[in-house]
Amino acid sequence: MEILGYIASVLIGLSLGIIGGGGSILTVPVLLYLFGLDAVEATGYSLFIVGATSLVGSITYFKKGLVNIRTAIIFGIPSIVAVYFTRAYIIPWIPTEVFTVSGFTITKDILLMVVFAILMIFASFSMIKKDKKLIEDAEKQKFNYPLIFIEGTVVGILTGLVGAGGGFLIIPALVLLSKLPMKEAVGTSLAIIAAKSLIGFAGEKFPETGANWTLLLSVTAFAVLGILIGSILSKRIDGKKLKPAFGWFVLVMGIYILTKELFL
Repeated sequence: MEILGYIASVLIGLSLGIIGGGGSILTVPVLLYLFGLDAVEATGYSLFIVGATSLVGSITYFKKGLVNIRTAIIFGIPSIVAVYFTRAYIIPWIPTEVFTVSGFTITKDILLMVVFAILMIFASFSMIKKDKKLIEDAEKQKFNYPLIFIEGTVVGILTGLVGAGGGFLIIPALVLLSKLPMKEAVGTSLAIIAAKSLIGFAGEKFPETGANWTLLLSVTAFAVLGILIGSILSKRIDGKKLKPAFGWFVLVMGIYILTKELFL
């Protein structure tokens, strides 16, 4: 199972490198089902893996001048604050047993995975559908400050809860609210994901034994390898063609997790 986990870790990076997002949504299921972590650990570890991998990816875009620093700051600050607050205070505040319905107890782990599965399903729809607005060249940049602030806060809270980068939410927001060109939106999104994920990880409450750094660094290394390969392949492979197929895979995974946690 661990060998499959490391192979899947490379695929996480490949997805981020080729289509600019989506891969991070698989990090939690990989940690949960292939490496045997619980939901709280998996969502916390995911922040580090996604953050470090996105940081490497964003450097490539930065060198090409495709990271908009101003937008990253305006969107990133509320997102960073929200994800840190969520990991440091909201996650520890959620009780181990949340509530019971007809003899079925919803635990903290089940709650987090249900929220995660719902997020996966929404993410899959954004990958499957074709949005013409997102593939056109953007207009002159202008900011809708209130919407950007709200979007940044919402994405930060979701990232803190489920450990996913939220690129499928960030990229449309940057294109539609900040009028960034698509490639610049992808590069800026990776920079935002890197900052908020790594700072969110800093707010993680670990048990007395601490984090399993051997696992964390090894999975991160394979994901980084994947994003480096993906960055090279992105010049030869059209990410727009792969995105819908990957979206269907994420949809199936989301439905599976939802079914497994609630009915199996």
